[in-house]
Amino acid sequence: MNTIVIAILVLGIMGGVFGLILAIASKVFAVKTDPRLPEIMEHLAGANCGGCGYAGCSDCAAHILDGTAPVSACAPAGAENAAAIAEIMGVSAGSSEKMVAFVRCNGGTNASKRFEYRGVKDCIGATKVAAGPLDCSFGCLGFGSCVSACMFDAMHIGPNGSAVVDPDKCTNCQACAKACPRKLITSVPYASKVHVACSNKEKGKAAMSVCKASCIGCGLCEKNCKFDAIHVVDGVAVVDYAKCKGCKICTKVCPRDAISPIATKEEKDKFKAIQKAQAEKKAAAAAAAAEAPKAE
Repeated sequence: MNTIVIAILVLGIMGGVFGLILAIASKVFAVKTDPRLPEIMEHLAGANCGGCGYAGCSDCAAHILDGTAPVSACAPAGAENAAAIAEIMGVSAGSSEKMVAFVRCNGGTNASKRFEYRGVKDCIGATKVAAGPLDCSFGCLGFGSCVSACMFDAMHIGPNGSAVVDPDKCTNCQACAKACPRKLITSVPYASKVHVACSNKEKGKAAMSVCKASCIGCGLCEKNCKFDAIHVVDGVAVVDYAKCKGCKICTKVCPRDAISPIATKEEKDKFKAIQKAQAEKKAAAAAAAAEAPKAE
């Protein structure tokens, strides 16, 4: 019995001594944490989506704290949280327009196929089989790698078989863009409604032969834009969002329906009638001006 009591006492004393040593060690070797770090963490999305380019939210917070990442590094957190982080850091958040992802392709069922792919439903996997089933090397494969990568239910495969973004749910984390093997997904201003839904850089017949909705670089959008907000660059139309007023004239003159929102036949016919009336009025004015000297 005495032996058991002694053993318990020895163990108790040893536990107390080791506990005291650990307590002293924790104080001596303690790593001081900046109190701002947990405050910054509270204003991040907490999704660990990697859209910021860092290994999770804690890593992002650490980089914001040491000044190597901007206070707005976490896109899913939004402008309000960026402003809160800026206040914690004692800097200005700046004004930033909400951006969302956009898929620069509306091919889907409009695009022609070289073969029927029956493998794993994954875009990266599909590209490993003869570079993918589509004739268009710039087209959306539609197997949903971007959908799987999205943590906010903002990406889906549309009715025509190509990926589409729900701008109201999108946080612009760009996880979808990283998952797309053809790099078709970019950032666009949320407020902008006119977008070129094509990435095909081939011109004319080459682009027409692979997709019914491809941009062919004809330049009609560029010629008809009154605000110099759209230009053909490397064979495909590109919108300058800083200049675009959302008049949608480019959507009405595009012969390939490559610019969204796609104008209806009625809208196109109405615009053509206005153009014809203006041309006739201009011609009449020119004819009248030419007749004026003769009348004198």
